[in-house]
Amino acid sequence: MINSPQKIVIIDYGMGNIGSIINMFKYIGAEAIVSSNSQEISKANKLILPGIGHFDRAMENIEKLKLSECIKEMAIHKQVPFLGICLGMQIMCISSEEGCSPGLGLVDANVKKFNFSDSDNLKVPHMGWNSIDISKKTKILNNVNVDPRFYFVHSYYVKCNKEDDVLAKSTYGIQFDAAFEHGNLIGVQFHPEKSHKFGIALFRNYLNSY
Repeated sequence: MINSPQKIVIIDYGMGNIGSIINMFKYIGAEAIVSSNSQEISKANKLILPGIGHFDRAMENIEKLKLSECIKEMAIHKQVPFLGICLGMQIMCISSEEGCSPGLGLVDANVKKFNFSDSDNLKVPHMGWNSIDISKKTKILNNVNVDPRFYFVHSYYVKCNKEDDVLAKSTYGIQFDAAFEHGNLIGVQFHPEKSHKFGIALFRNYLNSY
């Protein structure tokens, strides 16, 4: 169970795997609100930015909903604990090779495309379970267990420009940044909501330790 009542808001911009995240919160005894309303989002003391799909479409939706400034206010100025998942992590970055739109620019990182030759025999998207190597001590991955494994589905990956921001790495043909943490800002390329006991541990840490 969660230590104290919290207002957890999942930002809905039309591209998130929100149902699975809500179910994960319910499983660990927490309640989350889903909202695309900036006034509701501005009342949160924890924010989740999910996402599946195309980078430019995601930013277009955020701009249409007039959420960009609200997100930046909460993430940067108010420093509310902020967790981006998959595409949500990517749009926290400066830019992406997937499109032309600038990202939210919350973290000094860029999004790159997996480029493999036919001889590599590696399919894109990278899909399935993969282990991560934790790069620094962090509360979000505390007690996640020995040899943590998470579920990935992505064709693009994040490259942090500051090594200090890298939280964990994974390998699929190349080594890439599987998670970052910069102050109150956390991004994970994998899907903790689909990662069973490892995802449960991550969400519990996020809710109880930040």
